[in-house]
Amino acid sequence: MDFAHELSQKTDIVNRYLMEFAPKRDEACDKLYEAIHYSLSAGGKRIRPILALSVCQMLGGAEEEVMPFACALEYVHTYSLIDEVMPCTDNDDLRRGLHTCHIKYSEAFALLAGDALLNHAFEVIANAHAEYDVIVKALGIISKASGIRGMAGGQAIDLEGANTAQQLVCLYNMKTGALITAAAQIGVLTSGQSDCNILDAATRFAENLGIAFQIKDDLLDVEGEESHIGKRIGHDAETGKKTYVHFFGVDGARAHLREYTDEAISALGIFGDKAQFLRAFSDYLLKRDS
Repeated sequence: MDFAHELSQKTDIVNRYLMEFAPKRDEACDKLYEAIHYSLSAGGKRIRPILALSVCQMLGGAEEEVMPFACALEYVHTYSLIDEVMPCTDNDDLRRGLHTCHIKYSEAFALLAGDALLNHAFEVIANAHAEYDVIVKALGIISKASGIRGMAGGQAIDLEGANTAQQLVCLYNMKTGALITAAAQIGVLTSGQSDCNILDAATRFAENLGIAFQIKDDLLDVEGEESHIGKRIGHDAETGKKTYVHFFGVDGARAHLREYTDEAISALGIFGDKAQFLRAFSDYLLKRDS
């Protein structure tokens, strides 16, 4: 398998569908449209939709079945990135090397862009050409992952700060891991597979991958290069934020990063050679520099 080529292909598929399902231009609210599309087009690895697509394909499903839901996940994720860097939260002015939405379009339009993307995600799900049962289950998966028991709840814990390593892992499971786990579950759902063992394995894979992803982010804030990351490094230390590096040190964080990645890869054992891309994708996220 040529991983780089396959990843590029999947990224192209995701980007094409993201623009296809994205809100259409309306002259009555042109600036809001621009703010939305600026945020959607700001790059990113498209991890969540790529995971949903890859899991679905691994299990014999078709891209046209999974992509409305995969795109909805990315719309929710993009909305969360807009909110995460607002002055009332992390107050960052750069994301992926570009001005954040509130810097370019104002706080008010950034707020509206995020709200519009979140609501548009559920509009896309509701209008998907899929079985009624699939749509209802997808709504349940994604709403839970983005709400108080998932991403929003994790962000609330993050604002107050984690006081223990155990609380930090809970935070990562919710803030970052919930949407990543939802992506894997959406992949299973849209593939038509109903075996509980398959869903459990995909869930365990994604839960471990989500924690690993956030630990890697913590490490990049300490030892990454701003030109690669596209945002300021050292922000966590400046604000006194307790991250994985705070609790375990750089070497400890690296060791845990490897452990969680290995656990994620181990969970894929049930899928055999069909999970080759997902294994390579896990290592890719482990070694990333941005």
